[in-house]
Amino acid sequence: MIEITTFADRAVAVFGLGRSGLATAHALAAGGAKVLAWDDNADRREDAAKAGVPLDDPYAADWTDVAALILSPGVPLTHPEPHDVVKLAHSAQCEVIGDVELFAREALPNKVAAITGTNGKSTTTSLTGFLLEACGRDVAIGGNLGTPVLDLPTLDDDGVYVIEMSSYQIDLAPSLKPDVGVLLNLSPDHIDRHGDMAGYTAVKRGMLENQSADQICVVGIDDPDCASIFDALAAERMGNVIPVSVGNNVDPRAKADGIWVDDGVVHMAGFEDGEALVDLSAALGLIGKHNWQNAAAALACLSALDCPVEQAAAALLRFPGLAHRMENVGTAAGVRFINDSKATNADATDRALVCFDNIIWIVGGRAKEGGIEGLRPHFGRIKHAFLIGEAAGEFAQTLGDDVAHTIAGDLDTAVTSALDLALSDQAEAPVVLLSPAAASFDQFSDFEKRGNRFRDLVAGLAVLHGQDISAGAAE
Repeated sequence: MIEITTFADRAVAVFGLGRSGLATAHALAAGGAKVLAWDDNADRREDAAKAGVPLDDPYAADWTDVAALILSPGVPLTHPEPHDVVKLAHSAQCEVIGDVELFAREALPNKVAAITGTNGKSTTTSLTGFLLEACGRDVAIGGNLGTPVLDLPTLDDDGVYVIEMSSYQIDLAPSLKPDVGVLLNLSPDHIDRHGDMAGYTAVKRGMLENQSADQICVVGIDDPDCASIFDALAAERMGNVIPVSVGNNVDPRAKADGIWVDDGVVHMAGFEDGEALVDLSAALGLIGKHNWQNAAAALACLSALDCPVEQAAAALLRFPGLAHRMENVGTAAGVRFINDSKATNADATDRALVCFDNIIWIVGGRAKEGGIEGLRPHFGRIKHAFLIGEAAGEFAQTLGDDVAHTIAGDLDTAVTSALDLALSDQAEAPVVLLSPAAASFDQFSDFEKRGNRFRDLVAGLAVLHGQDISAGAAE
C-alpha cells in the first residue's frame, strides 16, 4: 500500500467503495487523514465497515471542513450530469479528485509510465511492465488494470510504476505528469460520460498536454485524431514525442522519429539504420495488428526509460499475453484454441477474425447494437460457426448461406462440436476461436467466467480425445 500523507489531519470524503475506493480509504487513513466513506450500495457499505472503513453519510454531512472528495472513477463527474455527491462537494467549494491524483501528489521518487487510449491499454500496460522486469527493473503495474494504484507496493528509487489510465481516471487526476505518457488510439467510446467525441478526445489528450517539456510521450498515429494530437505536440515540444505506426502503409513520421511495424517486423528509427528489432510472428501472446501497435508502444516506453531496446525486443517473444484477449489456450492434434472472450462487440471480434484462416468460430451471447453485420468482410475466413446464447437466432440470420453454421445453444456444446469438427476436418492449421462479439450476461456473469469455462472445456476435451494439450500463451 502507498500511504497518502498529503491530507494528514484533515477530513477527506471517499465516495464509491469498490476496490479502488477501499484502497483509497485505507491509504488515506494510514497517512493520518480522517476518512468519511460512503457508497450508495448498502452491500458495499457493509463490506467496507467489516474492513474497518469508517462510514459517514455525505447527504447528511457538514461539508464545511472536508478538504476533498475522492471519487470512484465510475461515478459521474460531469455527464450526463454530476452525481449528487459531486454537486454537494462543488457547493462547498471542495475539490473533487481521484485515487491517481492522490498518488501523483505524493511525489514518489520513482518514474511513472501512464498508458491510455480506446483499445489496447491493458495489454500495453502489462507488456510494458513485463519488459521492464525482463530488463531488471523493479516494477509495479496497476491503475485501471487490476490492482488499484494505491494498493501497489512502494518501490526502490529506480523502480517504475506502470499505470493504465481510463478517461474517467484522467478526468480526476489533474496534476498527473507521467514521465512517459502513452496514447495508443482513439475511437468513439464513453460518449455518455464525456458529452461527445470532442470531449472524450480532450480528456485523453489532456494527460499528454499536462506533461513537462522534458517528459516523453508516445502516440499511435494511425487514426486521424491521434495523428492530429501528435502533430500538435511535436510542433510544441520540438522533440520528446515518439510516433508509433503499424500496418501496410506505415506513416513516414514513424520512420523518421519513432517505432513502426511492417508485416509483423518491428523497426526503430536510429537503430542500425532502421534494421529489424524483432519479428512478432513468433510472439504467441501478441497475435494481430492491434497487438503489434501495443508492442511498438511498449518498446517506445522502454526506450524512453533508458532500458536496452534489443533486450526488451527479445523479451517480447516471451510475453504470455492477457487472459481472454486473443489468449492462446494451446493446441491438440494440430488444432489451435484461442480464447478471445473479452471481445464483447463486433469491433473487437473484427481484430480477431483478421488473424486467421480456416476458423471454427464460437460466437454469440447477448447481442450489442448492430450485431455481427459489420464482420461480413471476414466471412470467407470462417469454415463453420457455432452459435451460442440469446443472439444465436439473430446471428444465424446474418450468416445465412454465406457461412456454414450450427446453433449450439451453450458454450459446452459449442466447444465439443467445434473440436469434433476440427479433428475430422482436413483443412490446414484449423483454429477454434471463441470471439463472441456479444456480452456474456445471458449465460455468464462476466466475460472472464465465459473465458475460464472455455479454457476448462478445451483442457477436458483434449484429455477425452487422448491428446495432451500443449501450454498456451497464458497460464
